[in-house]
Amino acid sequence: MSNQHQSSSAGNHRHRLEGPRNHYISYIVSIVLTMLAFAVVLYGGLDRTFIIFFLVGLAVVQVIFQLAYWMHMKDRGHFFPIIGLAFGTFVALTAVAAGVYWLWW
Repeated sequence: MSNQHQSSSAGNHRHRLEGPRNHYISYIVSIVLTMLAFAVVLYGGLDRTFIIFFLVGLAVVQVIFQLAYWMHMKDRGHFFPIIGLAFGTFVALTAVAAGVYWLWW
């Protein structure tokens, strides 16, 4: 019986714990992205179209970063939540595109 216990425990993989270092780094990156967005808007000397696309780009990067590090979507076992988020994003973008098409054409 002890041989079975040893062999089964030897097959288990240890779960790697994240230290606070990853949380500090992700928090600092989130703050830097937010400050960059505020700086671009406060500067005001840039083209309005550029500012809008730049802010949307920063928002997309921020969302991906938040999902990966704060919501732990980068870890194993999150395949179905990622598929659900991708499908929801597809449905939302399709609805927005249909609304824009309906209103302007």
